[in-house]
Amino acid sequence: MQRYRQYGASYSSPSAPVEEAEAQEEEEEEEDEYAEEEVCEEEEPLVEEGVQDVVQGTGGVNKEEVPQRKEEVTPPVSETEAKVPPVESKNGKRTEGGGDAGGGGGPKYSMFTWFVVLALLGVWSSVAVVYFDIVDYDSVIGKLKAYDTDGDGDFDVEDAKVLLGLREAEKPNVGDSPEKKTVLKPEDVSQPADATSPETWTTEETRSVSGSQDVESEIQAAVPLPPLVEEDFVPDDPRDSTHPYEDDVITIDTMGVLLEETLPEESVVTSGQYLTSSKLSQEAAEKPEPESEKLKETESITEETAEKQTQDKLQEKAKKKKPKLLNKFDKTIKAEIDAAEKLRKKGKVEEALRVFEALVQQYPQSPRARYGKAQAEDDVAEKLRSNDMLQRAINSYREAAELPDVTPDLLRAALKRRAERQQFLGRMRGSLATLEKLVQIFPDDVSLKNDLGVSHLLLGDNKGAKKVYEEVLEAAPGNGFAKVHYGFILKSENKIAESIPYLKEGLESGEPGTDDGRFYFHLGDALQRVGDDSAYHWYELGHRRGHFASVWQRSLYNVNGLKAQPWWTPTETGYTDLVKTLERNWRTIRDEALAVMDQNTGLFVPEEENLREKGEWGQYTLWQQGRKDGNSCQGVQKTCSLLERYTEATGCKRGQIKFSVMQPGTHVWPHTGPTNCRLRMHLGLVIPKHGCRIRCTNQTREWEEGKVLIFDDSFEHEVWQDADSYRLIFIVDVWHPELTKYQRQTLSAI
Repeated sequence: MQRYRQYGASYSSPSAPVEEAEAQEEEEEEEDEYAEEEVCEEEEPLVEEGVQDVVQGTGGVNKEEVPQRKEEVTPPVSETEAKVPPVESKNGKRTEGGGDAGGGGGPKYSMFTWFVVLALLGVWSSVAVVYFDIVDYDSVIGKLKAYDTDGDGDFDVEDAKVLLGLREAEKPNVGDSPEKKTVLKPEDVSQPADATSPETWTTEETRSVSGSQDVESEIQAAVPLPPLVEEDFVPDDPRDSTHPYEDDVITIDTMGVLLEETLPEESVVTSGQYLTSSKLSQEAAEKPEPESEKLKETESITEETAEKQTQDKLQEKAKKKKPKLLNKFDKTIKAEIDAAEKLRKKGKVEEALRVFEALVQQYPQSPRARYGKAQAEDDVAEKLRSNDMLQRAINSYREAAELPDVTPDLLRAALKRRAERQQFLGRMRGSLATLEKLVQIFPDDVSLKNDLGVSHLLLGDNKGAKKVYEEVLEAAPGNGFAKVHYGFILKSENKIAESIPYLKEGLESGEPGTDDGRFYFHLGDALQRVGDDSAYHWYELGHRRGHFASVWQRSLYNVNGLKAQPWWTPTETGYTDLVKTLERNWRTIRDEALAVMDQNTGLFVPEEENLREKGEWGQYTLWQQGRKDGNSCQGVQKTCSLLERYTEATGCKRGQIKFSVMQPGTHVWPHTGPTNCRLRMHLGLVIPKHGCRIRCTNQTREWEEGKVLIFDDSFEHEVWQDADSYRLIFIVDVWHPELTKYQRQTLSAI
């Protein structure tokens, strides 16, 4: 979750007055090295001024650029003093009133002094030219500004004496004495002798050592500066804010509620200090004495957590490992491949295809170029809706996989995509062959075996799929994808009780590919068949996941926005003419049905959808998916002629027109139809007086001879036949009345 930051009013200016705070309160606050570098970048002194500073042994600060915090630092200037012409101060800066800090008016130096200064300036300019590549004067002079120890607003010889130990020899961690004129090396300032680790250094210690380095480097004028020591401060990620050293005062918890954190009193800092992102770093910055015991205790507490986080990161990195698609030769033409790939990703697929084709012609043995060509052809096929172009892509994927020196990752990607596109074109057997080859090459890849099992199912080969998933579950017993598919196969074999744990555990795993409405559908159905009321818990969960329109309406092939209700009247459907024709001619329809019920004809076939708990249920189909079913109309010609002018029935590609006969003692499990795009009409032909009923949702009704019942079979319904004789009805499916003409023409058949 993205974190939102809020900064205090004290950070409204990009450059904090760090030097001023230190000049006023040297013993109260500690200087931050990051603040020093920020000020150096914003206040770059002129080269000429820096050279004069070096001549005089100073690294002066431009007082005009440093804001004063207290008015009494600069005494009032009289009107007379204001008229005195400006002169140079001792650090080469021009001041109004002829002096510094209340000095009297008038020239401070004689003409002879200026002559000497100009002469020395020429000498030092020559030295600067000779050592230009060695000494960065801007860096040296800029960093000396922060070491004003006497509070006079600049860095001069007196300040240098303090830092060199001439004035205050008792201060700890001071650099080499002035008698010893050797130059400090980086290893000489690694850390003070009394420090246990770089993290326990105080800001004052760091400033003393680095300050000594800068002064010594200035005196020698020809020695490169060692790098600054910045180990006592851990900044925030600079991408989080423009001020990486500021602490957050407002965060957002995992529930999305804005929380304001109150800072403890001891954490309140002045303008010379900055809160860090680490509590440990903040404590080290506030306390000058090292606390190695607390550090060790904290490290021991967080060691286990850090190790766990490291392992999690490694696992995540392994999951997101970028596939290696380039072999040694492909790496030599990587720039050309990248250029073509860039075109493809920008959507310029035709242009990308031309470039990849040129690369394949120029480098026929390049697997990556040919794979790129296949991808471009795939994209063009998608854009143009061209099956011919898609077939070209399928061939190119195979060619890329068959080239020598192809990397395993490219081989896997090419063949896997080839299998997917073969399935898209309906080439199920070709897809199965491609996946079988993949499994042979990568026998330990469980995901490829799972794909192979799906390919068997798409061919209707449940036996082959079952064998594949048994192998997967033997190697990976917890694989959720294999579990839901294995449970699905067991249920299709009518092994209801055995299928339930596989379906349930697979759905509970939450693995990719398991959150499918079919598995919620079949798990709930299996639970209903064993008398377990928890079925509706899974139906409700499927509804929440968006797989079902409601707990009752559980069809999976739907058009959104259609009116949904379990029972309909003829007027509501708009098909009153069809209903009247059926009811007026019900005896003709009945007689033709009875004529074909002779067992010797074999026209009535048992129900094959495994919907019966018990009993016998036969069907005689006339239209299926909007087409006549063979020569079935020859035996019932009058019935078929009555229906042929009602295209809402005969043209319903998601329905059927059939006779249905159910023998006594039959029970049909609660079930739903596959789609909400149709309504189902039942015309009663032979109905016993008692014992035959149908429930749709929570409403139960009975048939009547010569009357039509209309319901939406995408809602749960159940049938009982407890009469003493058979029940015969005529079933006519019609398009849902709210479907448009275009939808009726373009919807796929079911």
